[in-house]
Amino acid sequence: MKTLKLNKTTRNNFMTYGLVVVAFAVLQAMMAAGSISSSLKGMLVPICAYVVMAVSLNLTVGVLGELSLGHAGFMSVGAFTGVTAAIALKDIIAFAPLRLAIGMVVGAIFAAVAGFLIGIPVLRLKGDYLAIVTLAFGEIIKSIFNNLYVGIDKNGFQFSLLSDRTKLAEGGKLIIGGPMGIGGIQKISTFTAGFVLVMITLLVVFNLVNSRYGRAIMAIRDNRIAAESVGINVTKYKMLAFVTSAALAGAAGTLFAMNYSTIVANKFDFNTSILILVFVVLGGLGNMMGSIVAAAALTVLPELLRAFSEYRMLVYAIVLILVMLTTNNPTLKSYTARLKFGKRGKEAD
Repeated sequence: MKTLKLNKTTRNNFMTYGLVVVAFAVLQAMMAAGSISSSLKGMLVPICAYVVMAVSLNLTVGVLGELSLGHAGFMSVGAFTGVTAAIALKDIIAFAPLRLAIGMVVGAIFAAVAGFLIGIPVLRLKGDYLAIVTLAFGEIIKSIFNNLYVGIDKNGFQFSLLSDRTKLAEGGKLIIGGPMGIGGIQKISTFTAGFVLVMITLLVVFNLVNSRYGRAIMAIRDNRIAAESVGINVTKYKMLAFVTSAALAGAAGTLFAMNYSTIVANKFDFNTSILILVFVVLGGLGNMMGSIVAAAALTVLPELLRAFSEYRMLVYAIVLILVMLTTNNPTLKSYTARLKFGKRGKEAD
């Protein structure tokens, strides 16, 4: 029985990998044939970034069982630090994909550090209290980047808050300009880089969830008191899931930011955190394949609804409500459960 369950999990994981690979191959073939519109082509990198964000948040919300509303804050940390690193390395590393990779690593590291620092006080809370505090931290991070000025010259990086007091030497360049964000970004993010990041994210999350650490994290989600009673260090495993989720969000932030020529802190506000949470809830808590499909579908849907002109977002909201009502319909859930039970019965025979 245990072996059958393990095989089922492995099979589901490979189905998710296969879905991503097939989608990448089909889209690459369509781009080569010129059958994708320029607007949809420009959305491929953001879709990859949102997929990574949805899967990483699902690690916190679905696997750990804690509601976080500040995920966009980690995305902004990765965006600003990763882009800053890529711009600083422009004259040293000419190969753009390598600069992007280094930027994503830097963004992931800084986001992980931010996740660790935020997790120290936050993970002592649970439920609605944790959601409110993570929301507050997300707004604090946005406010910091709105008031941060970072430049680089021959003396290295120069920092200042509230106003530009960097006093750069001749030939220096202001990278982060407070509320103006970062401008003049070389757009080096590609769909291929996004695909690689999605695959790495799935590899990290699946290996973590299916490991001893993952089982401990899910035990905490199911019954914290019981987990503590058998010697599981609740703070340690909650921090592991939270920091891993933040690091992946940071890498996604760098990928997302380097797809645009300008990026500002207000892009990563409360609405972005809610949007990512919608991806997770719509796809199913703990269901990584569902998160991928939901993130891709809901990112493309507003573009497909442009024919409705000014009613586009109203139609988008109505579609979203109908989908949520349908997926949570008791009759549909009962029918799905009967199908699964029937399939398991046939396998047992």
